[in-house]
Amino acid sequence: MKICFFSQRRFAYISHAIAIVLKKKYGVAEFCAYAQLRSSYEFLRNQTDIKYTSLILDEDIHNGFKNEPLDLEYLKNLEQKYGFPNLWHCLTVDRVLMHSQMIREYPYNNPKYSHEEMLRIVQVQAKTIIKFLDEEKPSAVIFTVVGCVGSMLLYQIAKKKGILTLVISETRINDECTLTEDYKNLSWAEETFNQLKITGAASPSAKKAQIYLAKFRHNPLACLAYWAEADVKKPKNRWSNYRWFLPKNFFDSWRWFIKTIVRYFAAKKHQDYAEGTPWHYFLDRLKRKLRTLIGFEHLYDKADFREDYAFFPLHLEPEITTMLFAPFWTDQINLIKQIARSLPVHFKLYVKEHPSMLGYRPHSYYKELKKIPNVKLIDPDITSFQIIANAKLITVITGTTGWEAVLLKKPVITFGDVFYNCLPAVKRCVQIEQLPYLVQEQLKNFQDDDATLINFIGSIMEVSLPANLSKVWSSGINKSRDQQALTMLADLIARKLNLKPINKTAG
Repeated sequence: MKICFFSQRRFAYISHAIAIVLKKKYGVAEFCAYAQLRSSYEFLRNQTDIKYTSLILDEDIHNGFKNEPLDLEYLKNLEQKYGFPNLWHCLTVDRVLMHSQMIREYPYNNPKYSHEEMLRIVQVQAKTIIKFLDEEKPSAVIFTVVGCVGSMLLYQIAKKKGILTLVISETRINDECTLTEDYKNLSWAEETFNQLKITGAASPSAKKAQIYLAKFRHNPLACLAYWAEADVKKPKNRWSNYRWFLPKNFFDSWRWFIKTIVRYFAAKKHQDYAEGTPWHYFLDRLKRKLRTLIGFEHLYDKADFREDYAFFPLHLEPEITTMLFAPFWTDQINLIKQIARSLPVHFKLYVKEHPSMLGYRPHSYYKELKKIPNVKLIDPDITSFQIIANAKLITVITGTTGWEAVLLKKPVITFGDVFYNCLPAVKRCVQIEQLPYLVQEQLKNFQDDDATLINFIGSIMEVSLPANLSKVWSSGINKSRDQQALTMLADLIARKLNLKPINKTAG
């Protein structure tokens, strides 16, 4: 058996640690990898734990487009064979190519490449990936996220070739992770859940699910710990940002800026196309600080939890919640307009900023929202749980707030692919003209179904393990601290691949 990893940015260090466990504990002999960063590529190439049969680097593949003649016939055939039904989804998921974000900070939105250059990038990526898969013939390709041209093409081409694709996905339950063959849902858990529906049986983990649900309802906490921490740490008022302009802090920032410029020019020969310049980083950060210094308090409306209202939480941008799972609803202002006019005429639509977006969106964004007659912009200091508690309806694109609302017995409408769409409490809007009728149905006919919800939670628990991937990733891998989590991830992969330990004491 050979396993291929798509090593997104610094995931290479985690994927390599997982590969070591799979080799030692389960006897997996061969690995190959697609590395997204040169530093990750060099690490994988120079380490001595595992000999990768092949390593390809995103930066090198990308740079090949400069000398790649455009072949429209090749692209037409590629689209016919691997399209969805076309190849635009490979481009629109990529924030760097489509918006120059990561190079610049949101809300910057100016593509660096022309249409023809984008086509040549897709062409050179596809040729390299097809050759790579044909030569390596992996049994499975493992991802953490599908979020750029390379990963989307690798995912789609591997699927068409009959190669198993596995995405490591957070379950939003107890910081656990699971595996899914389809990035649009939690396929492994959904298969288990559907089997329970057919047989009418209760989940073996029903008791555990009941305890989790009761605990959550008694004391709701953000289902993604990362966002719970962000909500606490993010400065919500203008005064906290003055510290950045204090002489010592400002001097430290300039000193960091000079060091970054030196490093930038030292590494310019091998500059990742997704990396921005130090001066753009400094400029964008300064703009963000100035926005927060001006403040947003004058834009916020007073919440009145006695009135009838629906809730729409603004989603993080740029992020896969919209770009991957709902590519036709990345314009959130437009969607909010559609939701607002689909509500009963006396309803308000409460809109609240994402905790990690404070300071990023310009004041003009919120002013545009406030032009909608029945929209109220709510102070981010008011928690989503306070708003959910009294809301008649929750609307999300694909966000975790929708899942939290389901757990709290609220009707939900979504606008994209998300794992909880399969629940009876949730309706997905696929035709915007039908939204007013969908709203009416959820308001009049909604009935919570705890038995089904408990079976669904239990099904997720059956195929997940408490391995907090985000924590390991964000804090940097530490073998002594993270070995248990990494071993659990390897065990989960082995379970999905039907691998058995080569001896009981290994790992």
